Amino acid sequence: MQPGTFMQTSSVPVLAASAGPILEFERRILDSMVDIEHWFRQSWQEHTPPFYGSVDLRNAGFKLAPVDMNLFPGGFNNLAEDTLPCTVQAAHIAIERFCPDARKLLLIPERHTRNVFYLQNVARLVRVLTTPGLDVRVGSLSPEVTAPTVITLPGEERLTVEPVRRHGNRVGLVDFDPCIVLLNNDLSAGIPSQLRDLDPTQTLLPPLHAGWAVRRKSNYFQCYDEVAQQFAQLIGVDPWTINPLFARCGMVDFREKVGEECLANSVDRLLAEIRERYREHEIRERPFVIVKADAGTYGMGIMTVRDASEVVGLNRKQRNKMAVVKEGLEVSEVIIQEGVPTYETIEQAVAEPVVYMIDRYVVGGFYRVHRERGIDENLNAPGMEFVPLAFANPCNLPNVQAKPGSSAQNRFYCYGVIGRLALLAASIELERTELAALAPDAARTLTPDPAAARAAEGKQRHPVPLAGQGGVRAAP
Repeated sequence: MQPGTFMQTSSVPVLAASAGPILEFERRILDSMVDIEHWFRQSWQEHTPPFYGSVDLRNAGFKLAPVDMNLFPGGFNNLAEDTLPCTVQAAHIAIERFCPDARKLLLIPERHTRNVFYLQNVARLVRVLTTPGLDVRVGSLSPEVTAPTVITLPGEERLTVEPVRRHGNRVGLVDFDPCIVLLNNDLSAGIPSQLRDLDPTQTLLPPLHAGWAVRRKSNYFQCYDEVAQQFAQLIGVDPWTINPLFARCGMVDFREKVGEECLANSVDRLLAEIRERYREHEIRERPFVIVKADAGTYGMGIMTVRDASEVVGLNRKQRNKMAVVKEGLEVSEVIIQEGVPTYETIEQAVAEPVVYMIDRYVVGGFYRVHRERGIDENLNAPGMEFVPLAFANPCNLPNVQAKPGSSAQNRFYCYGVIGRLALLAASIELERTELAALAPDAARTLTPDPAAARAAEGKQRHPVPLAGQGGVRAAP
């Protein structure tokens, strides 16, 4: 989570008048609530939820879909204070699931220890995790942290960060041997030696293959596509309305202009597919796609594209922007994702909801708001602000009697449903990529070449091809 500020508002974000179809979707969700909750209960009996996660959503009125799934969420400080009881309860359940006898937990954050906003997130996590009866300490992998360091945060809150130490096949601190090691570090820089080959009796959460050293967004969205197909059939909606199309290009080198043809062809095909969907749904908008690194986060390595020609012959500044993401990770693979505009605004500034979950429960969220960005741009950028989701009641308690569009409670319930779909897809992704932790290159082979698969599919478009099975994949 990059630095940002809080906006103070008591109003529910405004949804553009053109967003009418989402009201019918809300009605369908509410009418199907019993079936939906039963379906989720059954699904969680078959799949283990990640310890925690956050999902960025986009509400275009005609489409409500996740555009990013983070398995190392770093914005717990942006959640409203009144969400803490639910957050603590969910954390308690998660701890009991993975290590019921745990007494000590080591929290390993990102290596940047000077980002005050991020450190407030760490402090909030310590507070949440201590309440279920855990001795929680914070250990850093940063070489700059060589001794216990006390950091004073706003409000006179203090956070002590200590250097991580390896003791045989266990990891901890000099005088601290934890039962659980919880990562709030997405491993963009690779899997550190301190975390490899740990004693199996020491629980590491999330697992190593959840980090960007192994994980690929295209693999995730393939899993989401499958979940969205099942869910859409359950409630009787077009799966495209909850699932963005995507394609993938490997062997890209922006600095050397390698892979431009693959990228341009993929953009062209995806835009053509989106235009066809727009015609089917009578949407009078100009489609766009988002090109971003297939691994990595922090809103880096992202560009909005409306025509294939825009990715050919990028200037030096554009190539440098796309070539490297967090921790200096070189971009060699990209995902081309259907752009989902956001039609929600707060004080006339563009906004998008971010839903936070622990175990299988929605615990809160916030709106990411940006006054200088448009409805088709990435809002996870310097200048963003945050507004905690104004849950008047718990988000899992919708008002089924309310008229569609009249209740913030119901809108947030719908966001929680899509958030849980995204979390379920993440659990399936982790199951499928577990072996990739031992061989990081394996992650690149999990999503087949889209162009080759699309040729095998021929011209058939229904049912919608799964990610990697067609040049274009339907909505994760």
